[in-house]
Amino acid sequence: MATYLDFESKIETIQKDIESAKASRDEYALETFGVDLDKEVQKTFGSLNDYQKLRLARHPDRPYALDYIRLMMDNAYEIHGDRAFRDDKAIVCYIGWIDGVKTMVIGEQKGRGTKRKIMRNFGMPNPEGYRKALRAVKLAEKFDIPVLMLIDTPGAYPGLGAEERGQSEAIARNLFEFTSMKIPMISIVIGEGGSGGALAIGVADKLAMMRYSVFSVISPEGCSAILWNDPQKVEQATKALKITPKDLFEHKLIDDILDEPLIGAHRDRKSASEVIKEYYLSQIKALRELSLDEMLEQRYQRLVGVGAYSE
Repeated sequence: MATYLDFESKIETIQKDIESAKASRDEYALETFGVDLDKEVQKTFGSLNDYQKLRLARHPDRPYALDYIRLMMDNAYEIHGDRAFRDDKAIVCYIGWIDGVKTMVIGEQKGRGTKRKIMRNFGMPNPEGYRKALRAVKLAEKFDIPVLMLIDTPGAYPGLGAEERGQSEAIARNLFEFTSMKIPMISIVIGEGGSGGALAIGVADKLAMMRYSVFSVISPEGCSAILWNDPQKVEQATKALKITPKDLFEHKLIDDILDEPLIGAHRDRKSASEVIKEYYLSQIKALRELSLDEMLEQRYQRLVGVGAYSE
């Protein structure tokens, strides 16, 4: 059953009317409600504030990495384990084909339902997850296979065991290694990009964000607690943090914004997956036209150009 947020309540009502019209085979009502739905979608989603966009990025029905993998990939084969400790279920790695292009897809997976959320650790990877991702990328490099990384995590897991096994080192190792991989790499924030947990699979030739995704150094809840010790100021913190694609693009921290369906990927998964696929294929084609030295130099310049300061 679909979940609707409070600002989607009118859309929910119209959707119910459409279902009733379908059941009664009332073509006129169906057409009328269809027009009403389009108008309401334009009105509601055309004027979202930053906090509403954050809630859409965390929407329980929003497609996760595995949803996109199943929609985009053919003959997908999963790669398990970091060859050192265990297989981290919060990160999934698949090798397969996307429209005839052999691809390695690495994604952070949150899971649905209590059992799967616990199994996936709510999308918070342990160090072995990042080491699995690095192993998969090195395998892709060996066979000259491009990489697509799908970011969706509240952050790296902060537990004692994760710290004992070198969480910060695992993230830093990925940042270091990914800069010099001799294959095209594309990274896309599909939902929530939380701090280093997201950045660990975010170093690439191109970093893009879906329309209703966020990328932040700290969660708005954490920011609100630290700055004001007041959970009621989450909305204010969200606005101050500048975590939406529009803000990050203006600050030149990301390369592109992907126009997922206006009503959101959670209402039209297939169209959202097509947007990701088309972007990935177009960027891979452009990167393949560069020499290896040109590609690596372009990646280097992109990374060192991130951020600015004044004295």
